[in-house]
Amino acid sequence: MAERNSPALGILSRKSLFSLFTATSLVFLLSWLFVFQSAGGRPRFIDHSLLPNSKLLATLDAAAAANREGRSENEVGPSVGNRSILMDGEEEAGEAPRAKADAKCGSPDDDDSNYNKAALKVYMYDLPPEFHFGLLDWKGEGKGVWPDIRTKIPDYPGGLNLQHSIEYWLTLDLLSSEFTNSSGGRSAVRVHNSNEADVIFVPFFSSLSYNRFSKGNPHQKKSKNKLLQEKLVSYLARQPEWKRSGGRDHVVVAHHPNSMLDARMKLWPAMFILADFGRYPPNIANVDKDVIAPYKHVVRNYADDNSGFDSRPTLLYFQGAIYRKDGGYVRQELFYLLKDEKDVHFSFGSVQKDGIRKATQGMRSSKFCLNIAGDTPSSNRLFDAIASHCVPVIISDEIELPYEDVLDYSQFCIFVRTSDAIKKNFLINFIRSIGKDEWTRMWQRLKEINNFYEFQYPSKDGDAVQMIWQAIARKVPSIRMKLHKSRRFAHHLGHTESGLISFKSPKNFW
Repeated sequence: MAERNSPALGILSRKSLFSLFTATSLVFLLSWLFVFQSAGGRPRFIDHSLLPNSKLLATLDAAAAANREGRSENEVGPSVGNRSILMDGEEEAGEAPRAKADAKCGSPDDDDSNYNKAALKVYMYDLPPEFHFGLLDWKGEGKGVWPDIRTKIPDYPGGLNLQHSIEYWLTLDLLSSEFTNSSGGRSAVRVHNSNEADVIFVPFFSSLSYNRFSKGNPHQKKSKNKLLQEKLVSYLARQPEWKRSGGRDHVVVAHHPNSMLDARMKLWPAMFILADFGRYPPNIANVDKDVIAPYKHVVRNYADDNSGFDSRPTLLYFQGAIYRKDGGYVRQELFYLLKDEKDVHFSFGSVQKDGIRKATQGMRSSKFCLNIAGDTPSSNRLFDAIASHCVPVIISDEIELPYEDVLDYSQFCIFVRTSDAIKKNFLINFIRSIGKDEWTRMWQRLKEINNFYEFQYPSKDGDAVQMIWQAIARKVPSIRMKLHKSRRFAHHLGHTESGLISFKSPKNFW
């Protein structure tokens, strides 16, 4: 009998064990659910402040709490990361101001908004005036390095000098960040402790130095421009900030294609602010580490533009130097292809003899404006066209454009390959095929984005100065990653990188 009942007992035992396991699992799950509910959705004993994504977790928790309370996510606070630079720059309600980074930073007038968490923190060297405002004939009093821009701003020379004046506007913006309020917030603030900085700014007016002092005189073996570059390299090599990073976190402005010709091969680990990469080998300057900045346009911005497709009689406009070297050969090819078209203006022009006024009138009365490669891939003509709301036609295969990681140029520019442009009738037929509706959409977009190319003091939310700082800020995570990787074996080797002192070839530097 016992033998006959044993299989049934085994089945009963297995059923009992299964039931017990199921009940235990259910109790365990219910207990964890209780812990999650009581801790706001996550275990109490986990310290999320120690996790790498703690900021993200905190934001998600806040959003979940808002949903439970019937509030929208926008009422919780700012989203994770930087706001889109293409959106309006209103301050988010309830954003707490950041405490001042350093007591030396100065005191904004009853407002700490300049020191908000999103701003790029910039340490600027107190270089002697001969490197910056001294080049504008400014003379300081005593040992003062910087002019008091609250009383008077040294003037920058006009004409074509202005198109490469980027370092002037960035330096003014950093100086003003210490005392000027900004209703739209700031993209960068100056700090006086380099350990707190995201980047180190080198305030050398390199384009002005080239334009004014690149020619020597019979009594000098070297031009003032070359001497200043040598002094700058020597100065940076002595600085602990350069030694600490090898220059990787330094920002050097060399916007004129011929500026910093003597120093660039020694300062190449730094982030360059350039007009293009036309005169740089790719291991010295490239889109991975450097920033392309717009030229300052020389024609006036077309305010209150009420023109339209039908009120701009010229189809295609170009005025400038026609015979150029290197990639600029295409200009003369196009001149011979287009010179007899009745609704095309293609002629030689310069800033002399009222050239800027004529160019302003010509662009404002044209539907499309040609931007053709010259001695270098870029030219100021593109930004004159944008300021005139004349749809740019870009024929420059190697051109790099400002802010292209966040801005879609195909919405307001026409791109044509050089090989296509020089085919007979290709370009003119292509431009004629663009109808009124498509042109009007591009013209409207030009009016929306033209502020991104405006240099002004004081800078305003979304202008060229702040857009450049934001472009620099987007490079910071990559800089930090490379710096951290470079320090992996520092202790093992018994030394750290020292930039110019222990110089490495660009190929092996990163």
